[in-house]
Amino acid sequence: MNIKKILVAQQKPVNMSPYTSLIEKYGVEIDFHRFFVIEPLTSKEFRAQKVNLPDYTAVTFSSRHTIDAYFKLCEEFRFKVPETMKYFCTTEAVAMYLQKHIVYRKRKIFYGNGTAQSIIDLIGTKHRGEKFLVTSSDSASSKTVTALFKANGLDFSTAALVKPVCQDMKSVNLHDYDLIVLYNPNDVISLQENFPDFEQGDIKFIAYGRSIVKSMEEAGLTIEVSAPTAEVPSAAKAIEICLKGQE
Repeated sequence: MNIKKILVAQQKPVNMSPYTSLIEKYGVEIDFHRFFVIEPLTSKEFRAQKVNLPDYTAVTFSSRHTIDAYFKLCEEFRFKVPETMKYFCTTEAVAMYLQKHIVYRKRKIFYGNGTAQSIIDLIGTKHRGEKFLVTSSDSASSKTVTALFKANGLDFSTAALVKPVCQDMKSVNLHDYDLIVLYNPNDVISLQENFPDFEQGDIKFIAYGRSIVKSMEEAGLTIEVSAPTAEVPSAAKAIEICLKGQE
């Protein structure tokens, strides 16, 4: 079966050039539709975790969503974040986003290379006396960093600040598509919630991201191409491989 119509489970990107090239070269149609969105927890939902924000002297962030949610909760709880608070971010991009909420140059901000281990390396011996709040989108996403914090004997608590919310996709007919690109385990959850009787049939799937592969396999979905890898660094490249395979 030739691939003519493709669905990408993300918001339409600002830079469409990698996809435009595929559309022009192969004559395919590519649609973008988010399967889920990230929303901050309500103050009531956060309170259920029994986490008291003023108790912590340092906080870790791995995404912009958690930064926005943290400062939103601080405002709702009337907690004025002290200038002495230390921020440990997984990447420079995440760290720079703190400028939306604080005066960046006056604060103690550290960033790693995208891995949980890099956060531990930043803490080292100099900051190990802090009481850390490890923020996450959900309990599952914090397992790796939690294990490292425990192994290094650090004083910490974890707190989910945001939650994934499935989009209403009843108006989307998945069987209109020959190829679907999924990125996140929550894409699979949304697919199953919106289409409980879904059967893959002839639809090809691309798994983009390490965390999505296991979720797709557990859902009984056959994966055509897994990415990213050295040979397949982007979703657009994964799509191209599938298109070349039918030539």
